[in-house]
Amino acid sequence: MSDYFLLDIVRKGQVATIELKRLEKHIRDLMRTEKRGGAQRASEVARALHELRDDDEIRVIVITGKADVFTIPPSSYGHHGNPGNDWDIMSGVTKAVEAMCTIEKPVIAKVNGHAVGFGANLVLACDFIIAREDAIIADHHMSAGELMIDGQVVGSADHCMVTGDGGTVFAPLKMPLAMAKEYLMLARPFTAKELATMGVVNYAVPASELDAKTDEIAERLLKRNAYALAMTKRILNKQAMAQFNQTHDASLAYEFLNFYMQTPQAKELGKGRGETKL
Repeated sequence: MSDYFLLDIVRKGQVATIELKRLEKHIRDLMRTEKRGGAQRASEVARALHELRDDDEIRVIVITGKADVFTIPPSSYGHHGNPGNDWDIMSGVTKAVEAMCTIEKPVIAKVNGHAVGFGANLVLACDFIIAREDAIIADHHMSAGELMIDGQVVGSADHCMVTGDGGTVFAPLKMPLAMAKEYLMLARPFTAKELATMGVVNYAVPASELDAKTDEIAERLLKRNAYALAMTKRILNKQAMAQFNQTHDASLAYEFLNFYMQTPQAKELGKGRGETKL
């Protein structure tokens, strides 16, 4: 079993819950002091999924957040340019997205609060999504300072990048294409209740019913034959794996290229290109 910094694994019988820790200031400070990159959460999620995939005693996995937040990204981002850090980001995100496409065990998203950024796309990657009806799900990459949640700007105000952490893989699979484009290109936030009407979220329930509904689905899955579930999921996720192979490397590479094209030096050389014209 591995040690984790940004999540905990709680085992209860044949169900394991991955609890994502909220990035409080002291955790962010420690990440900065220890030079832990922005992809550490994704990397740890990947390690946790592989650990649970190899644990024969676990049959169902639940992913949730601590307290009343699923995931909220930091308001500022580290700069690329360090080859080691850049590789950690690329490999960490890739391992997480690939793991969600290949793991045979059913994974339930228990969305206990707002899910923004990588966490939002992690939600869309899950087999079952059970969410508080007022929880907001949003990809912040192209927010450009317009993503407001609970009266506050979420994400960096000048952040406008290609999404490279799973959005291009899972959003077009789960959402109607027109809505996936709003979700990614305009960073449109959706409530779980809105997504439930589109068939993206399985159940949008009051907060008081979230635990019971998640437990119900987990218990029903445990009544199914383990091999039948695993092989059925393998078949269904062929489409997700194909989408991963088609889009993930390109979207991640475009995000990095997009970053370098928006550095102060690049903007000076570009003389307005990218800001006002192609």
